[in-house]
Amino acid sequence: MTDAISFGAAAADDSAATVRITAPTRAALMTDLEARLRAGRGFTLATLNLDHAVKLRRDPAFRAAYLAHSHVVADGNPIVWLSRLAGRRVELVPGSELVQPLAGLAGRLGVPVALIGATQETLDSAAARLAADHPGLGIVARIAPPFGFDPDGAEAGAVLDTAAAAGARLCFLALGAPKQERLAARGAARLPGCGFVSIGAGLDFIAGSQRRAPVWVQRLALEWAWRMLGDPGRLAGRYA
Repeated sequence: MTDAISFGAAAADDSAATVRITAPTRAALMTDLEARLRAGRGFTLATLNLDHAVKLRRDPAFRAAYLAHSHVVADGNPIVWLSRLAGRRVELVPGSELVQPLAGLAGRLGVPVALIGATQETLDSAAARLAADHPGLGIVARIAPPFGFDPDGAEAGAVLDTAAAAGARLCFLALGAPKQERLAARGAARLPGCGFVSIGAGLDFIAGSQRRAPVWVQRLALEWAWRMLGDPGRLAGRYA
């Protein structure tokens, strides 16, 4: 979409290396993802926030993975504001808020799900919560890669093979950026009928092993500041 703001250009005139919000509203996103799941068509969903926007300029491999995604949403109010300044109205769609509705959709459609990332304890807790919330949901794989996991290495291929062997058609990736986006791009090429959704700490929030910003902070559109205060050494300079 040509009227969307571009993020992550390596140079001012490098329009081929930019990332754009492809799904401006949650409703449009969910409608398209449901159609793809029903038809057995794969997809890759990235959730763009301000930290990612900075990484995109510095990390060519991360930018290439983002550019390979079929869907990108605005996960952070600064991205929403920047898009509106550029004349494109987009809706805030946090990745962590997509886990439950997509799990519910998978349960209704009989789409098997894999959880990849975090720790085994978090995966087990999140799986139990999701199964309780969505009767009929089939979580067929729970894979916690070891510390230092390389999304371009042989171990990543084994992870994707495990998910495929289990019959997964929707994979939630909770590996953090840039690993989850790079694995999603690799997974799309290897498993074209599977959906890959990068959700960061989404499973940790469901399992209760991490705490999301309080509702009042979310309502004030200050969740980005909450994240920054939680990790000022890494995020303060990037946000500035």
